[in-house]
Amino acid sequence: MGPSAKYKVRTKVWLYPGMGGWHFANLSPRSSAKIKVRFGGAARGFGSLPVSVKIGRTEWKTSIFPDSKSRTYLLAIKTEVRKKERIAAGDTITAFVQIRARPMIG
Repeated sequence: MGPSAKYKVRTKVWLYPGMGGWHFANLSPRSSAKIKVRFGGAARGFGSLPVSVKIGRTEWKTSIFPDSKSRTYLLAIKTEVRKKERIAAGDTITAFVQIRARPMIG
């Protein structure tokens, strides 16, 4: 795999209002724009990009997804991570997000 990019994200966790109780965090508009330019062409289904994430002491592999409404990428924070790191909706977190896709050349 080619070079990757790491982003430090400080953001508020929010609860999706629909069924399922999914918790999300938005990457910043600035980071999202940079990611889209550099990696957007490598996107998979639904525009997703593979990432590695670290919050506190917990690390996992997942994907981020573009959100057209906020024009940012969304990071879902799974229950296991929220429990380990004691994260709830409304909390401000710091996450380290590493894109695992190949950057686009150009």
